[in-house]
Amino acid sequence: MEYSKIQFEKAGDVAIVRLNAPEVLNAVDMQMVEELHHVLDTVGNTARALLLTSVGRAFCAGANLSGDLGTVAEDGLPDAGAALETSVNPLMVKLSQLPIPFVTAVRGAAAGVGCSFALSADMIIASENAYFLQAFARIGLVPDGGSSWLLTRAIGRVRAMEVMLLGERLPAEKALEWGLINRVTRDQDLDQAALDLAAALAAGPTRSLGLIRKAGWAAAEQDWQQALATERRLQREAGRTGDHQEGVAAFIEKRQARFTGA
Repeated sequence: MEYSKIQFEKAGDVAIVRLNAPEVLNAVDMQMVEELHHVLDTVGNTARALLLTSVGRAFCAGANLSGDLGTVAEDGLPDAGAALETSVNPLMVKLSQLPIPFVTAVRGAAAGVGCSFALSADMIIASENAYFLQAFARIGLVPDGGSSWLLTRAIGRVRAMEVMLLGERLPAEKALEWGLINRVTRDQDLDQAALDLAAALAAGPTRSLGLIRKAGWAAAEQDWQQALATERRLQREAGRTGDHQEGVAAFIEKRQARFTGA
């Protein structure tokens, strides 16, 4: 598939995907969603970590309101949620189910569904000029792309309500203070810092890290007993990997483990 709304490249074992519509601050349209679906269908088989970032001065300004995300329902009235059901929500599920670690690097605006893209990562690194914005209330809509779920679980209901109801910018430093993101860097350091982080994850025990992702996402919905059962099931799987054997051998031999993703 030829990409025009995203860029894709490999840096060692890291797959780098850049949102690529800088003329509209990387606002999302159906073509961008389709291209993201395509790249996510293959990236887990060809890389050991994913870095999602952007071209230009913004991460993503949200949905392109002049684009083709809207539709008309059977009753003749607009259905602003149709594209969520058919395209955006399945994309968010794919991101949550990636078998490899996932990092986002955010500069400038991460608004609307772009905020969801950013916050769905395992590790979120932002430049000092980044901000996160739930602007839906400004146009009479509700948060989508999983924003209500991601925000309430990351920063709690009260702070999430403030972000969603007021529609005000949440600067990177405040997002870090609230525990919404992992790190803040100088803008000129963002790209290298994010790549270094993704590369460090890519050098790890890939299958183990993928199972850790699975446990973490499951735990957000499970009770205590269910989480224990999930950990037990995933531990059996992790314990049969070559990287587990290598990790134990390296520990006993007092050397650095050489993980291969096996």
